[in-house]
Amino acid sequence: MRSQRDSRAQVQSDKNARPKDVILKILLATEGQPQRSQTLVSACALLGATDNSARTALTRLREAGLVEAIGRGEYRLGQAARPLAADVARWRSGEARVRAWVGGWIVVHTGALPRSDRAALRVRERALNLLGLRELEPGLAIRPDNLADDLSAIRRRLYGLGLDPAAAVFSTDNLDDTRVAAAPQLWTPRRLEARYREQIDRLQTWSATRHRLDHDQAARESYWLGDRAIRELVFDPLLPGAMIDTQLRSDFTDLALRFDRLGQTIWQLRAPHADAAIAS
Repeated sequence: MRSQRDSRAQVQSDKNARPKDVILKILLATEGQPQRSQTLVSACALLGATDNSARTALTRLREAGLVEAIGRGEYRLGQAARPLAADVARWRSGEARVRAWVGGWIVVHTGALPRSDRAALRVRERALNLLGLRELEPGLAIRPDNLADDLSAIRRRLYGLGLDPAAAVFSTDNLDDTRVAAAPQLWTPRRLEARYREQIDRLQTWSATRHRLDHDQAARESYWLGDRAIRELVFDPLLPGAMIDTQLRSDFTDLALRFDRLGQTIWQLRAPHADAAIAS
């Protein structure tokens, strides 16, 4: 098991967080519950941002429609952020997101789409990655057809996440043997399993020693550790049991859910004192 010293060094190696990211992640984690501006600014400050940069980020997020004010000094996710936020939140459903795999594939053909618009290309790649699609060959991305959603729902998700509707999204049971044999390594399953084990080790080690930390340090470290774990699960390709240890993935998901609840409790205990400090 990872030593306490190694775990703490790993957490403390992070750079200061971007206020924009902190604000959006907190609003997403609180599942629609409005948050006071003092709480958001305090969280950014704890993670290394200045009060001024946090307030500037909040203003810019509001102007972009990513957050919205719903009362005096209270904010929630804005309309522009909700489609992506809803998709990101799917990680909480764990193994309910998949079904038994019978050998078919979801295929997305993007070969006819332009690649000169870098912003559009980043949005396209994010949409494909969120659904675990990997490029088998130029312009052709695939994944096992084992998601609980049917093809129509998968197509709507991809388009809703920013994939150009001109991209063809379809399923097939007729990939040739050469491509079927090559496909699993697109996701490097053994590396994925190693990351599950590493995350489980890190979260368990930290949870067992958190009582030695003061409130601020515990809040700071729980944010970084939880953020890493959740990102891993948000972008997990949800491979079928024929390719990966699904029980290990389920164990990691269950632990991440418990850690997320623990992290929220830690932040809630800190919040009244932090708000008072910001207001004074």
